[in-house]
Amino acid sequence: MNFTPPSAGSGDALDQLYQQVQSEIALLAYPGRDWVRPVQHSSGAHVHDVVIVGGGQAGMAVAFALKREGVGNVLILDAQPAGFEGVWETFARMPRLRTPKATIGIESGVPSLSAPAFYKACYGEQAWAGIDRIERSRWMAFLRWFRLAAGLQIRNDTACVALAPEGELVALTTRDQTAGPGSERVLLARHVVLATGYDGCGAWRIPEFVSRAVSPERVCHANGPIDFAALAGKRIGILGHGASAFDNAAALLEQGVASVDLCFRREQIPTVNPHRCVEFAGFLKHFHDLDDLTRWQVNRFFEVYAEPPTQNGFDRAHGFPDFRMHAGSPWTELVDDGNAVHVTTPKGRFTFDYLVCATGSAVDYQARAELRSLGPLVQRWRHRFEAPLTEASETLGEYPYLGAAFGYQPLVEADDWVRRVHAFNFSSALSMGPHSTSSSGHKYSVPRLVAGLTASFMAAQSDAVMPTLRAYREAELIPHVPDRGERAA
Repeated sequence: MNFTPPSAGSGDALDQLYQQVQSEIALLAYPGRDWVRPVQHSSGAHVHDVVIVGGGQAGMAVAFALKREGVGNVLILDAQPAGFEGVWETFARMPRLRTPKATIGIESGVPSLSAPAFYKACYGEQAWAGIDRIERSRWMAFLRWFRLAAGLQIRNDTACVALAPEGELVALTTRDQTAGPGSERVLLARHVVLATGYDGCGAWRIPEFVSRAVSPERVCHANGPIDFAALAGKRIGILGHGASAFDNAAALLEQGVASVDLCFRREQIPTVNPHRCVEFAGFLKHFHDLDDLTRWQVNRFFEVYAEPPTQNGFDRAHGFPDFRMHAGSPWTELVDDGNAVHVTTPKGRFTFDYLVCATGSAVDYQARAELRSLGPLVQRWRHRFEAPLTEASETLGEYPYLGAAFGYQPLVEADDWVRRVHAFNFSSALSMGPHSTSSSGHKYSVPRLVAGLTASFMAAQSDAVMPTLRAYREAELIPHVPDRGERAA
């Protein structure tokens, strides 16, 4: 993958916007000094105040907000090469985002640093007026520019492969992705933020009944790499009815597959998106303050009543004559004969050369290296809440029960260090709200996380408040009193 970092501007309008960003940041900076007292480690190793794992939109939003709050000793890690953070240049295959174009929050209150401002400067007011959702490639262009304009540094090609306590700190074992095993090194941090996206709770899930029956050579998850060239001329079966199912169907057909049959168990495809109902300030800002029953019921509702695919994705797929959609058609039997997969559904049988499962993610603490040490130690919702029988869900019960600032909660106080790890990813949905770490929720979730971090830092150095105040000697007044002659003059 090749990527050339952007310059400050690519044209007069964008260069002017960059200058305006710097002016607004300076204008809104007061009080603009770093204030967190450094922490020393006996080894002499540097201690970061915060290490953010993940340099996509959520990780950058948190880092920029911390910077504006005077917390500068922050490191962002990302396993991907520079310019390819997040999903937008990997497995995201939609032409446009799924959220409305006016969504803001990553810019932390700096208007010129917002996506709408960038879009208008790059592509013009008329182009902005002509869209309802930002194009995926242009959103990634914005994120690359945001990194530059916000002055953020990301250590790319660096994966977090383990977390462990180190006294009052957290030790992160990292690995250089360009070097592989043997390149591990340990970083120290007072707090760790896991900004690891939708699959940050575990892994993308291929249902067990599929993976058991079908060779890995003939099945993949929709949110993973797909060798489109190898599938040209093939018959494809897709399981699922969400946005990624239709986006992948269209992408496959555009790349020359013979046909796509999209199957799902519901008798009708959803047409109402209940997520739009809860996109208001009270819900997005105060979801964590609701009682456990309400928080559970909201997430259980979204588990049962799924959102529909986007209109664009639905229309795009149906625009191909070799696309077929089959409602009420769960895959009840699969037989892989070594050449093809024979699928039985209640409404017919199919023969496919390849399967794509658009089946979401699983909560699996063992599936991600940075979660393995946390899994046995942290409270899950099943430890804190017993759902009514009519609303029981084993899946929801596995989600972490998080504190007010997204911090994991220990099962026993001896493992208190886990409070210093903050799940700013989709695993926070049950505790913090289904939109908490998506772009539509950043306006409210980022300040909550950052306030929790700065409160912890301030509490840790409260012992210095009065000594510092008593020792303060910076004069603001020169008490020169003119004599009578000077007054007369």
